[in-house]
Amino acid sequence: MISDRPPLVLLHGITMSARAWQDVTPLLEPHHAVVTLTALGHRGGAPVTRRPAQVSDLVDDAERALDALGLERAHLAGNSLGGWLAIELARRGRADTVCALSPAGFWEAGATGQTAGVRKLRRMVALTRLTSRMQSLALHSGLVRRVSMRDIARRADRLSPAQALDAARDLLGCTVIDDLLGNHEQLAPLPDPPCPITLAWSAHDAILPVDVNGAIARERIPQAHFQILPGVGHVPMIDNPGLVAGTILATTGARTKG
Repeated sequence: MISDRPPLVLLHGITMSARAWQDVTPLLEPHHAVVTLTALGHRGGAPVTRRPAQVSDLVDDAERALDALGLERAHLAGNSLGGWLAIELARRGRADTVCALSPAGFWEAGATGQTAGVRKLRRMVALTRLTSRMQSLALHSGLVRRVSMRDIARRADRLSPAQALDAARDLLGCTVIDDLLGNHEQLAPLPDPPCPITLAWSAHDAILPVDVNGAIARERIPQAHFQILPGVGHVPMIDNPGLVAGTILATTGARTKG
């Protein structure tokens, strides 16, 4: 991968795909050579070869993708599960910086900090599966988009019907949902990060609330820069792509370099 701009790799959340970044990527490309990866077992990603799939399998797959791109290190940004993957890649020495947006994994395995969010995600998965035949029509309504995605975004109505339908198809095409939602992995402490890490938590996160999961994150990575993103839900790329892009660029240092 050859470019005069420093590489930036974007990692999406569970059930999603590289398409989750489509409104953010154009804002980052003047500053970085942007790569959007789709995770193992997700729609458009590599197939799973071991069941049940573990988070470490997804990290291994992302690391293989970096190798294939010729990237020993890169700036990494990820949301939810993607934030977890970015931190694990940093632990392996593959990151120049990490911007983790409401990253998953900051819970006590099996405790409310994990199970409450899992219940909401399972409800969203069940509803999407149940309504699969009517989604093409129903998602033309901004109100339906907003209500059906209320647990992950405050303003899902700002998505186009095509974007919302793609998100639903990503969910339906994800083969590792039950594996990942059913395990008891958690993100281990990283008291001495090998690179600068920003933990950017959505103020209105209904899946991983900042006062629960954000507090655990601050304890496990005490040297990280912690900030709260105002006005956005668990997947802030939906609510405010500009805020997300600005937060990532502040982490990589591109904004301060002009």
